[in-house]
Amino acid sequence: MSDERTYPQEALTRQATAITEAVDYIRGHTRHTHFDLGMILGSGLNSLAEQVIDAGDEIAIIPFASIPHFCASTVAGHTGRLVLGRMGKTNVWIMQGRLHYYEGYTLSQITFPIRVMQRMGIDTLIITNAAGGIRADLQAGDLMLIIDHLNLAGMAGHHPLRGPNDDDLGPRFPSMSRAYDARLAELARTVAQERDMTLHEGIYAMVSGPSFETPAEIRFLRLIGADAVGMSTVPEVLVARHGGMRVLGLSMISNVAIDTLPQDPDVETSHQEVLETGRRAAPKMAMLLQGIIGRISQE
Repeated sequence: MSDERTYPQEALTRQATAITEAVDYIRGHTRHTHFDLGMILGSGLNSLAEQVIDAGDEIAIIPFASIPHFCASTVAGHTGRLVLGRMGKTNVWIMQGRLHYYEGYTLSQITFPIRVMQRMGIDTLIITNAAGGIRADLQAGDLMLIIDHLNLAGMAGHHPLRGPNDDDLGPRFPSMSRAYDARLAELARTVAQERDMTLHEGIYAMVSGPSFETPAEIRFLRLIGADAVGMSTVPEVLVARHGGMRVLGLSMISNVAIDTLPQDPDVETSHQEVLETGRRAAPKMAMLLQGIIGRISQE
C-alpha cells in the first residue's frame, strides 16, 4: 500500500530529473543560450530543416538517440535529429522527424521533447505533419492550416496527460477550447496571401495507426467533421498547450484518402506515396514557414 501512495511523487521526480538531464545535454552541445520557437517536421518534410536555416550560421545537429531520455525514430522519412540554429533573427529548435505511438513508445516518451522545449523557455511551437485528405477539395500536395483537432486516441483513453500531474509544468485539467493559437493562424493566412499560396483550413483527426484507414473509417471520419487524418501531432499539441505554449499546426496533404472499395486492386495508400508527396511539397511548405517565422520575429 505504501508503494501505491508514493508512486505519483516518485514518477514526478523521475520526470523532472529526466527533463533536467536532457536540457543540460542539449545546452552543452550548442552555442545558443535560448530559442525563440520550436518546430516538428513530419513525414517526408525532413529537408525543411536545411531549407529554413541560414546556411552560413553555425548549426548544431544532435541525433535523438544521443540525448538523455530521448528515443530513436524508427520510421522511414523521419531522420530523428535535433537541428539547432538561427533563421534570420530567430533562434530555432527543429526536430527532423518525430516519435509515434504506433512505434511502441508511450505517449510520455513521444511528448518528452515538448517538455524539454518548455524547460528551455520555448513558448511557440510549429507542428507539421503529413495527412490524408478527407475533404473533397483537398488534393495531394496541398497545405492545410489546422484550426482544431479530433483526438480519437485520447477519447479512447490514450492521453499523454494521464497519470500524476506536475503543477509546475501545467494545470491538472487544461482547456483545449483554443488548442491552436489564433494569432499564429492569422500570421499563416497573411503570409500565404502575400505569397499567392493556397492555404486550406480544416480539422485534423488523429488515429493511432500504423495501418491506413479503411474506406468505412474514412466515411466515418468525414461524418464526424474531420477534414484530414494522420497518426501524430495531437499528443504534442496537448502537452504543449498544457505547458502554456502557443501552437501553430500545418498539414501537408500527402494523399487523398480512399472512401470506397477500389475496383483496381493496385489502388492503395502507401508510405512511399506519403514520402514522395512530401518531397515535392517541401519547397512550398518551406516558403510558408520562412514567412511565418519572419513575421513571428517581428512581433
